[in-house]
Amino acid sequence: MAGFTMAHARASDWRRAAKACVDQLGDAGKEANLGFLYVTDSLAGDLSAVLAFLREASGIEDWVGTVGLGVCATGKEYFDEPALAVLAAALPRGSFRVFPAISDSLDQFTSDNGEWIRQKQPAFGIVHGDPRNPRTPQILDALADETRCFLVGGLTSSREASDHCVQIAGRVTDGGLSGVLFSPDVAVATGLTQGCSPIGPPRTITEARENVLFTIDGRPALEVLKEDMGEVLARDLGRAAGTIHAALPVVGSDTGDYLVRNLIGIDPESGWLAIGADVDPGQTVMFVRRDVQGAEDDLARMLRGLKRRVGGAPRGGVYYSCVARGPNLFGENSEELGAIRRELGEFPIVGFFCNGEISHNRLYGYTGVLALFL
Repeated sequence: MAGFTMAHARASDWRRAAKACVDQLGDAGKEANLGFLYVTDSLAGDLSAVLAFLREASGIEDWVGTVGLGVCATGKEYFDEPALAVLAAALPRGSFRVFPAISDSLDQFTSDNGEWIRQKQPAFGIVHGDPRNPRTPQILDALADETRCFLVGGLTSSREASDHCVQIAGRVTDGGLSGVLFSPDVAVATGLTQGCSPIGPPRTITEARENVLFTIDGRPALEVLKEDMGEVLARDLGRAAGTIHAALPVVGSDTGDYLVRNLIGIDPESGWLAIGADVDPGQTVMFVRRDVQGAEDDLARMLRGLKRRVGGAPRGGVYYSCVARGPNLFGENSEELGAIRRELGEFPIVGFFCNGEISHNRLYGYTGVLALFL
């Protein structure tokens, strides 16, 4: 039976923080065989040393994790301070497989892991990605096709992206997508919560090239945006920056999922809009607003749904939330992780605040992704 133990600590010296986590894990940590490790970017330069210390002190050989602008644990969020969060998992022998970063082709991944995948038929995976690699979305698609897994996770976030966008997959690595796959022996339930609410109906892109929308529903794209925003925001487009976004509904989703993408350019003379994704004529688009109340309501919806599905207390969990959420959206008192604890109870959970969230093999923004081990 799987068991999970969580630890978290903050300290200016990584040794003190890591030692505090080992002390919190106690004897339970010594029975674990997989560790999750998330550190704030203040400790990114020490990640190799932290990993080596935890491996030696705990006896856990296999580790996965990454760096975030913030990290989280049960009911607690750390931002703008050196901190780390650890989850030690005791899983059935042979039920998981850690793999290092895939930066382009899956050839090496398939060579190293193909036999295990054929034997175990994994159904679920947790992945961490390097936001500097423009091929990360394509690698994610290829990995999902190769493994037939439901993948969740997030992209590393750091103020010093050139040096600190690193992941852990057995060792410190970077450049691509790394993580861990689980066999069906490890039972999991997942949920996705959006941080934006629709402000208008789904519409059809009628003219576009790459990431530029020329017309929507046969009208200038900017005209449609202004209509959906309402008169107040339409009079001052600067006020909409960072608040109004484009959303691309996920084809075939039975839960109304959509991929939020930033508005990155407006041409008032031509009425064109540029967004953070390539689009095609005939594709559906709608406009959404980043909104505290809407995010709170949708988080509550996700948690209620998971509580019904799970039926009892989870054994452990991981949570991946957008850097624009957490204290930047819900306030300074760990409200997001507090909501999870209030609804689902006290259980070991860790995670980090991402530069992009992954759920069901897609790269999202402004979302929270929760995976519960049952």
